[in-house]
Amino acid sequence: MSPVRLFALLAAFLPICALGQAPKSRVPIALDRVIAIVNDEAITAFELRDRLATLERQFAARGTPLPPREVLEKQLLERLIMDRVQLQFAKEIGLRIPEAELDAALRRIAENNRLSLAEFRAALEKDGIDWARFREEIRAEMTIARLREREVDNRIVISDGEIDNYLAQAAQQDEASAVVVLGHIIVRVPEQADAARLLQLRRRAEEALARVKNGEDFGQVAASYSDAPDALTGGLLEPRPLDRLPTLYAEAVSRLKPGEVSDILRSPAGFHIVKLVERRGAAALAGTVRQTRARHILIKVNELTSSDEARHKMLALKERLDHGADFAELARLYSQDLSAAKGGDLGWLYPGDTVPEFERAMDALAIGEVSAPIQTPFGWHLIQVLERKNAEAGDERKRLLARQVLRERKSDEAYEDWLRQLRDRAYVEYRLEDR
Repeated sequence: MSPVRLFALLAAFLPICALGQAPKSRVPIALDRVIAIVNDEAITAFELRDRLATLERQFAARGTPLPPREVLEKQLLERLIMDRVQLQFAKEIGLRIPEAELDAALRRIAENNRLSLAEFRAALEKDGIDWARFREEIRAEMTIARLREREVDNRIVISDGEIDNYLAQAAQQDEASAVVVLGHIIVRVPEQADAARLLQLRRRAEEALARVKNGEDFGQVAASYSDAPDALTGGLLEPRPLDRLPTLYAEAVSRLKPGEVSDILRSPAGFHIVKLVERRGAAALAGTVRQTRARHILIKVNELTSSDEARHKMLALKERLDHGADFAELARLYSQDLSAAKGGDLGWLYPGDTVPEFERAMDALAIGEVSAPIQTPFGWHLIQVLERKNAEAGDERKRLLARQVLRERKSDEAYEDWLRQLRDRAYVEYRLEDR
């Protein structure tokens, strides 16, 4: 999932319209207790209750019926375990979200709820949601997204032969550009599962499929059975062209009509069920690609300027811009990039022309908006988007676009496989049943 989509998801993660449905006081619980050990860290009953309350508000806001509480608790505990395993790994490799990026994400969530950041914080606190804990939950979501990008997405290899085959097929298949909305359920299979365990998991998938085909709400069944990261948000994938789906899903969906559900599908990651929710027709015209004209100010990090010093300089420049200073003039005065002479203007950029951190921040901006300070391997940036357009792609750009499509197609499968391996390596001790 791209970070831009992550922020859209986070905006819906705790909708303001649902906040009023939460109880303003909770029944006091005398004692907290450990319900699971993940490697050397504990997960407590308080964490489970807190996440459960949030989840109940989400389900109520969507109008989705809740699974039985004991089922929901077990599914939510598995999610907490998977999140903890990923955050532990991120800590091991030194991956962290800078405060400036976290603040920018929170502002975008507030704006998506049509509130200022101060108003958003006040609304949460009025409803009994601790702001510091909410910040850390958003930081964790961002960390997991960044971890996936680093450990999975950036390691996917696409061969020239794959690109050639894709371009040859795309020239003959208009259907590939259809945009679809899917629901899915994954019953994950451990790497070393024996025959008995495999049969048990297959029966679990069959039970989920039977409930869906009997007319139960797909989101409720996904929350009860699915091991996918999006299970507790109804198992819905963001809309995407058919050719950007994992091959297993694309082949199944091509045979479905909206509202229909596939049979059980098998992959190395486990058993899958796919529902075609909506088909939206053709996507953007083949051969076109979005270009963005942007400018930036760069402060480099080196032996003379630390990362903190560069960031503080950027914050001061951002404040000046917020009070009406001219971006081009500040770029000419302060930017340590060759574009400084042109007022920071980078010209028209294609997808992939800049490093992922820069492109992610740029794509999240509205035209005319200036980003918060953004860190990349080159230093700290302020970015402003000037224009956007769809342009005809030349042969090289078509190959780049094909590479991105194929990378996205492989991404979900690779992530599921990576999650399974990470989970299999973790030591987990369950104590949920110790009442």
